[in-house]
Amino acid sequence: MAQTKSPAESLTAILTHEKNPIKRFFKMLGPGLVTGASDDDPSGIGTYAQAGAALGFSALWTALATFPMMWAIQYICAKIGMVTGMGLAGVLKNHYSRWVLYPCVGGLVIANTINAGVDIGAIAVSVNLLVHVPTAPIIITTALAILVVQIWGSYRLIARIFTWLTLSLFAYILSAFFARPDWWDVVRGTFVPTLRFDSRFLTVLLAILGTTITPYLFFWQANQEVEEEISMGRRTLQQRKGASESELKYANWDVGAGMFFSNVVMYFIILATAATLFKAGKGNIQSAADAAQALRPLAGNAAYMLLAFGLIGAGFLCVPILTGSAAYAIAEALGWKHGLGEKPRRAKLFYSVIAVSTLIGMLINFGGVNPISALFWTAVINGFLAPPMLIIIMFVANNKAVLGPNVNGLAMNVMGWLTTLVILTAAAALIVIWSGSH
Repeated sequence: MAQTKSPAESLTAILTHEKNPIKRFFKMLGPGLVTGASDDDPSGIGTYAQAGAALGFSALWTALATFPMMWAIQYICAKIGMVTGMGLAGVLKNHYSRWVLYPCVGGLVIANTINAGVDIGAIAVSVNLLVHVPTAPIIITTALAILVVQIWGSYRLIARIFTWLTLSLFAYILSAFFARPDWWDVVRGTFVPTLRFDSRFLTVLLAILGTTITPYLFFWQANQEVEEEISMGRRTLQQRKGASESELKYANWDVGAGMFFSNVVMYFIILATAATLFKAGKGNIQSAADAAQALRPLAGNAAYMLLAFGLIGAGFLCVPILTGSAAYAIAEALGWKHGLGEKPRRAKLFYSVIAVSTLIGMLINFGGVNPISALFWTAVINGFLAPPMLIIIMFVANNKAVLGPNVNGLAMNVMGWLTTLVILTAAAALIVIWSGSH
């Protein structure tokens, strides 16, 4: 399984011919960078803002701690897709029991649909910061616009556009400096982990873990590696199987770059909200306007615009990824033709799942749910869903019948199982505290 693939010019060949190191670096970036950008979805942004507001600088260390865990898990998922030539659901279908496959797919679809609905609501609230109109028409228009682009347009184009829009979130970096925090507290919060065994702290910690190491990205990463190879001309499973050491190395750096980008944004959202909202005693964010307050030291009244553009961009990038990864999972589990590169008439059932998931998500917003609060609790749900998914992924990554000589080495096993243990422990501790308080 370690052979170089054909027939197409491989990424390895492209990078070997490129002499300019800067151009070579950007050519190396692909699914890993998009996945990293999509990790900062509205749910993530809302969670990081609430973490900074509730815990102050003592939450900063989580950005450093989650980075190697995110990198390891997403690289393992990328490797599974590259070596097997199929997504995670396809691997589970071919090598494991239906009792493993269907609960994984079912849990993913339910969580993704809720997450997509909450993100659609966040987009609508953000638009409302810019244009004061009723949110109901915005919610419907947003959902339909995403569907039209995803089914009949070029997802890659829209992803590029909205990835650039999410860069407005880097305004949190400048805002953190303008807020003039106590830099000794910042350094201490970054490098000295703070742990408390109370409900508030553990809920925030599990939300951070659930929104950074999140199940939909596991499936998305593997499937996008497959889509990348199909775009190179490797349309059959046999052509996609296997991966050379250099291909895996470049995928590893691509994933690392994406996760680094994601965590830089995470770190400064926590820092900016800690330096402003926590310092002002506003520890409980209830609205998008509350979250925008963290940008006031930099942008004044324009803070609302910066936050709005960031949330809109992140939402438009991530909703298609959420519904798309759910559709990939169902289609692979049931053997349907699938892929965002396929025409709707050739993959009707695949696109039907995307449509149904988007529309159900849209309807969630008419249940009277606070969209900002829902962003946070969606991350908590993902925190509970992640451990069983991670256990399965680690078994796949060590199965020679699946990956051959590309099974995990010692370093990846240590990081993978450590990540699983950390999230499992946080979830279990929170359950114990919740049960003890009732």
